[in-house]
Amino acid sequence: MKTLIILGDGMADEPIEALGNKTPLQYAQTPYMDRLATLGVTGQLKTVADGFHPGSEVANMAVLGYDLPTVYEGRGVLEAASMGVELHQGEIAMRCNLVCVEGGLLKNHSAGHITTAEADQLIHTLNEQLGSDRIHFYTGVSYRHLLVIKGGDKHLACTPPHDIPLQPFAPYLVRPERPEAEETAALLNDLTLKSQEILKEHPVNRQRIQAGKDPANSIWAWSPGERPAMQSLRELYGIRQGSVISAVDLIRGIGVYAGLKVIHVEGATGLYDTNYEGKAAAALEALKTDDFVYLHVEASDEAGHEGNVQLKIQTIEDLDRRVIGPIYNALQTWEEPVAIAVLPDHPTPCAIRTHTNTPVPFLIYKPGATPDAVCCFDELAVRNGKYGLLEKDEFIKELLK
Repeated sequence: MKTLIILGDGMADEPIEALGNKTPLQYAQTPYMDRLATLGVTGQLKTVADGFHPGSEVANMAVLGYDLPTVYEGRGVLEAASMGVELHQGEIAMRCNLVCVEGGLLKNHSAGHITTAEADQLIHTLNEQLGSDRIHFYTGVSYRHLLVIKGGDKHLACTPPHDIPLQPFAPYLVRPERPEAEETAALLNDLTLKSQEILKEHPVNRQRIQAGKDPANSIWAWSPGERPAMQSLRELYGIRQGSVISAVDLIRGIGVYAGLKVIHVEGATGLYDTNYEGKAAAALEALKTDDFVYLHVEASDEAGHEGNVQLKIQTIEDLDRRVIGPIYNALQTWEEPVAIAVLPDHPTPCAIRTHTNTPVPFLIYKPGATPDAVCCFDELAVRNGKYGLLEKDEFIKELLK
């Protein structure tokens, strides 16, 4: 039996008074998720290991069954893998957001969802003026970029920018966690402040301001690490051949270290306007040859970070109608059965606009398997599911069983 994971990033939430105290997932019209829940078995999954921040890198690695205390090296190294940037001994990699600061506040973590083409010009300028043999910036996607430092110390206290919307940024600058990291922390904070001087008058930002858009007028480096020692999914679970489909470098990087083939889908943006149909078609095509496909859709997470309840509902319904529905219907004609799991990686509640470590709902549908009594898919309903609360590698082992 082949296996497909469909992950709606940040799809889980908390009850919202304006929705009649329902979550967006409860409120949304999701006939295909509900059908799979009715035909399958449900439960909750603890995706954030004790002592870890509820980031997407932590949660997605947990979904795939990795032991975080053993392999975790931060978000930057995963994005480096996706970009094809090879890390050498003595180098640290960090996620480098382009953010918008205004009046001393971190207005938003995405610089108004700047385009990759615009961002590339800014990263090029930063490399020209701040780069060196020791410091290098790499262009990623939209606001998500990479900073590599030779001779840096990874023991740093960094705050993800999406955790502090509309808060003063200065108290959240990088802090050393040990004396040896003081020089690296000072270097990073100096780069941040210098980037603000360089970017504020950049032509790209002048054009964005003129168009009524937020400027990308600062960098924000976070989640440092060195090259991780991760086993592939073949080594861990016997998956012979698999693929990952995502618009996000972070998820692609996890896939690279997991031994998965990265599939790029034209028009996949990581936002509500992503190419849902293209991702569904790519997953079906990959399943013709692969044993395992990890299909990641970012849109609900970004809606949660924006605090946009109606947009989050729309992204959940789009995932159901434009991805899960076409895949489920197509698989009904296949001779070889495909196990399907649907879940978020973590909640991104609209009320607080950042991630939490609350366990997430999941469903596992295997053709011919005996279902439990749950008939809809949401945060509350799955608490009555047969699986109860799973953690660590229990989910992936149940799915692959």
